[in-house]
Amino acid sequence: MKTSPVSGLGAWLIQRFTAVYLLFFFLFALAYWVFFPPASYDAWRGAMSSAALAVPTGMFFIALLAHAWIGLRDIVLDYVKPLGLRVAMLALLALGLGGMAAWAVLALSGARP
Repeated sequence: MKTSPVSGLGAWLIQRFTAVYLLFFFLFALAYWVFFPPASYDAWRGAMSSAALAVPTGMFFIALLAHAWIGLRDIVLDYVKPLGLRVAMLALLALGLGGMAAWAVLALSGARP
């Protein structure tokens, strides 16, 4: 029986790497906004549209969603025993995180609804 790459050691490693990235991004963002506070919304939007902030922010959202998926998936798999309820909860979780990913793409691309 072949196991998924996102289970066991693989999931543990992804959790740890994403946690470290989230910590470093938070510290980077905090330092950036302390030393270079935007004077207006337009200044903030200009800073966020630069590759120097857009790429790490995009990676932040990828890491955040991967971290959330693995953590919440493991909780559901560990504590929800009825198969139908487990599948339903995982599907809702996937839809919710997918919606958050779509929102992050729209927010980072500057798209307006």
